[in-house]
Amino acid sequence: MPADELFRSRLENQIDLRHPLARLSQRMPWTALEQALSSRLPATQAGGGRPALPVRLIAGLLYLKHAYDLSDEAVCERWLENPYWQFFTGEVVFQTRLPCDASSLTRWRQRLGEAGMEELLAHTINAAHAMQAMDARGCRG
Repeated sequence: MPADELFRSRLENQIDLRHPLARLSQRMPWTALEQALSSRLPATQAGGGRPALPVRLIAGLLYLKHAYDLSDEAVCERWLENPYWQFFTGEVVFQTRLPCDASSLTRWRQRLGEAGMEELLAHTINAAHAMQAMDARGCRG
């Protein structure tokens, strides 16, 4: 955690941990997802650029985009306003800047391909079903 965030209140102390997204975030197989998806993604941008965004952030944003049927731009904007979404994607304290630009989600989807996206959504939906956060009728084909 950066030094400027050391004295900020943690999200887990600000939100209701019984909220469905907070519960789902605690049930998600984040480590397994990171292992499965990181092998398909570069550690840094070509040419030694900045480090890649955390897998949990991108996986969480892509799930939220799918679950709420939002555009890349809209999911990033709503993330900025929603502490539950930030907690779900692994943030520790409330953020006031966008986590990434919308084009990052497009690039990640392209790198993951259809199989990677299906794997990501399957992990998330399975975790949600396991905790009964959503019923089978809520799933879209």
